[in-house]
Amino acid sequence: RFALAGPPDPLLRAVVAGLDAGRPVAAVAESVGLGTRRLHRRSLDAFGYGPKTLARVLRLQRALALVRASVPYAETAVVAGYADQAHLARETRDLAGLTLGAYAALANSETPQPSGSSTTA
Repeated sequence: RFALAGPPDPLLRAVVAGLDAGRPVAAVAESVGLGTRRLHRRSLDAFGYGPKTLARVLRLQRALALVRASVPYAETAVVAGYADQAHLARETRDLAGLTLGAYAALANSETPQPSGSSTTA
């Protein structure tokens, strides 16, 4: 039996905001009044993985948004908080299952749907 989800937990919103800002897990845990182990358990329950993985996912999302905007890979890596372009490439492969180049090709190949008509030519 599944329960309907209630409103988002403000504590988890603060966790996501802190991690998305690049703050260390320990600092985020302290800022929300939890120990790192308790934060880890709460993160597993809420997201399916721990706060460090969540931080990696959030950083990758920032980087991939830049890649979609055609920002050069080296600049993307620096802006998103990676040590270098190779680090960004490894994270993309590890978390997204694609090489950085393959992701960029997919992102750039998506064509917008025509507007106004539901018929095809």
